[in-house]
Amino acid sequence: MCFYRAQGISTARVLSWVFCLLVSVSVSFGSDPSGKERRIYKDVAFLASDQLEGRGVGTRGLDIAADYISEQMNRAAMGKSFAQAVQIQKFQLTVDAELGDTNHLTLVGPGGEIEKLILGTDFVPLTLGTDGVIEGEIVFAGYGIEAPDEGYDDFDGLDLEGKVVLVMRRGPQQDNPHSVFSSHAMLRHQALVSKASAAYQRGARAVLFVSDPYSGRQQQDVRLAQLERSRNALFSEAFSGLVDPVSDEPSLKEKWDALYRDQRSIASVETLMAFDRTGVNVGQSMPLIHVSQRVVDRLLLSALNTTLASIETTTDVLLQSQAAVLDGWRLSGEISIVRKESDIKNVLAVLNGDGAKAEETIVIGAHYDHLGYGGVGSLAHGSTEIHNGADDNASGTAGLLELARRFYARDKPLSRRLVFAAFSAEEMGIIGSSHYMQNPIVPLDQTIAMINLDMVGRLTKDKLTVWGTGTAKQWESKVTRLSAKHAFVLTALDDDSGASDSTSFYVRGIPVLHFSSGINHMDYHRPSDDVEKVNVTGIRRIVDVIEDLVVELAEEPVRPEYVQVVSKPRVIRGARPYFGSIPDFGKKVKGYAIQGVSADSPAEKGGLKGGDIIVKLGDRKIGGLEDFDSALRIFKAGETVSVTVLRRGKEKSLKVTLGVPR
Repeated sequence: MCFYRAQGISTARVLSWVFCLLVSVSVSFGSDPSGKERRIYKDVAFLASDQLEGRGVGTRGLDIAADYISEQMNRAAMGKSFAQAVQIQKFQLTVDAELGDTNHLTLVGPGGEIEKLILGTDFVPLTLGTDGVIEGEIVFAGYGIEAPDEGYDDFDGLDLEGKVVLVMRRGPQQDNPHSVFSSHAMLRHQALVSKASAAYQRGARAVLFVSDPYSGRQQQDVRLAQLERSRNALFSEAFSGLVDPVSDEPSLKEKWDALYRDQRSIASVETLMAFDRTGVNVGQSMPLIHVSQRVVDRLLLSALNTTLASIETTTDVLLQSQAAVLDGWRLSGEISIVRKESDIKNVLAVLNGDGAKAEETIVIGAHYDHLGYGGVGSLAHGSTEIHNGADDNASGTAGLLELARRFYARDKPLSRRLVFAAFSAEEMGIIGSSHYMQNPIVPLDQTIAMINLDMVGRLTKDKLTVWGTGTAKQWESKVTRLSAKHAFVLTALDDDSGASDSTSFYVRGIPVLHFSSGINHMDYHRPSDDVEKVNVTGIRRIVDVIEDLVVELAEEPVRPEYVQVVSKPRVIRGARPYFGSIPDFGKKVKGYAIQGVSADSPAEKGGLKGGDIIVKLGDRKIGGLEDFDSALRIFKAGETVSVTVLRRGKEKSLKVTLGVPR
C-alpha cells in the first residue's frame, strides 16, 4: 500500500503513487514474501514510464527522476541516526541552442563588389560550431577529405592559417558502390565533424559547407516522385466517381494549379541543414556554416570559371582534388549562437560507518539518465519516440535504491562509510561521475572501492558479467566465490572496459567492479527497452550478491589493493595508433581534456596525467576530442610525436611514442 502525506506532494510523489497502485493491482509477487522484488519492479516501472520522457538530459522527466530517487533515499534513511541527509549535487550542461540576435555574412569580391547573404536562404549557422566574428580569405578545399593512404588529400599544399575554408559535403563517386569512397573507413572522413576538424588543425578561422550536387539531384528526384504520387492520387480522385466534376471543379482546379507550381519550382529548391541538426553538445572551436549552392557557384564561376557540378564530375573521373584558392574573395560577418544550459543533478546519500575504519568509504553507484527522445546515442536512427531505458539504466538505479533500503534498514551501521550515488549524464560521456570526482563529498584518498550497477535488468540463463575484476588483487577470488554462492554463471573481465561510471573512479586509482546482465539484446538504446522485458528476479539476485560483497568489504581489516590493468593489444588494420588517454567529457575547455591515462600506455610513459588538456599533437592544433582523434590517425605506430598540454594553466611539451592499434 502506498501512502503520502497530503501536504507538500511533489510531481514525483504523485506519479510514484499512481505507479504503486498499478503495480499492486497488475503484478503478482506470490513468491516474494519479503517484498523486495515488488519494490524493485515499482522503481523500474516508474523510472521507465513515459511520463519521465526517457530521462533525457534537459527534460523535465530527468528532474522528476532525481526527485523520486531523493525521496526514496530519504524515506529509507528516515529515523536513522547514522544517516546523513540526501545531497543534490548540481552542475550545468548545454541542452539546447538558438540563434542570437546578430547573424550576418557578407561576400567581398576581388573588385570590391559586395553581396550580403540572407540568413535562412543563403546560409545557416550550425550548432556543431561556435559563434564569433569571421574575417578572412576564402579557400576552396574540395570535399575536405584527408586520406593520403588512399591517394586522396584535399588539404595537400593548402595554406589555411586564418582562412575561411569552403568544402563540399559527402565525397566523390557516390553513384559507384564499389568506389574506395564507399568503404566504412572512408565514410568516417566524410562526416562534417571530420572535415571541420581537419580544417581547424590547419588554422582555419571558419568552415563553410555546401551540399554536393549529387545529393541535391537525389533530393530532387525524391520530391518529384512525391509530386507524381500526388498527381496520380488526384487523377484517381477525379475519375473514380469520388468527386462531383461540376460542383468540385473549382477545388480540383486549385489542386492542379498548386501541383503545377510545385513542379515548376521543385528544381530550384535547395534545403539547407537545420540550425540544430548536428546537436548542441559537440561544439568545435570555430564557426561552421551551411551555405547555398547558388552562393558557391557564383564564387567558383568568378574565381575558377567552373561550377560545383563540373568540379563534382571532374573529381569523380580523375579522383584528384580540385581544391584551389579563390583569389580576391573574402568573407566577413558574425555568427551568434545562444546556448541554453540546464541544471543536472547527481543524487547522493551517505550512510556513516562506525569504528576504526569509519572514515573509509565504499561508493555504490548507478546512472539514472537515458536518451530521452532519441538522437545521439540511439540505435533507432531517426526515431523521436521516448527511449524509456528500463534496462539502461532504470534497472541499475532500482538496484541502487534497493541496496540503500537494505543497508539503512540494518540495526547497526557497517564499519566503513557507504555512499549511494545516482549519477546523471552518463550517456553523454560519464559526465556526472566525472563531476563527482572533481567535487567529491568524501575524501577520494579514503574511498576504497566503487561498485557500479549498469544494465542489470536482463539476466538470462544466470549469466552475470563483472568488469574490473583485475583492478584489485582481492577481486577475482572474491567475485568468483560470491557469484558461485548465488548460482551465477560468471564472466569476469579484468579491465574496466564496461564504459560506465566506474571508469571515472578507476582512472583516479580506486578499485572498481561493474555489474551487468549484459547488453546483448535488441532493445539496447532503442525505444523498445521497456519495463515488461525486465527480469525483476534477476535484478534482485544481482542485488543479493552485491549486498554480500559490500558487507565483506565494509568489515574486512584491509582495504582492496588497487591494480592498474594493462590491456592486451589487438592489431586492427587501418585503425589509429594507440595513445592511451581517457577523455574528460565534463570539462568545457578549448582542447582535449583527459581525466587519466591507461596503465603502461604510450600516454603514461610519455608523462601525461589526469587533468591535462592536450592543445597540440605534432603540428596540429587540438580544439577537442575529434581534432585529437583525426590528428592521431596521420601518425603510425612506433612514431614519436610531440604533445603540448596545458597543466595547471601552463604549457608543457611532452614526447609520446605511439603504440599499435587496440
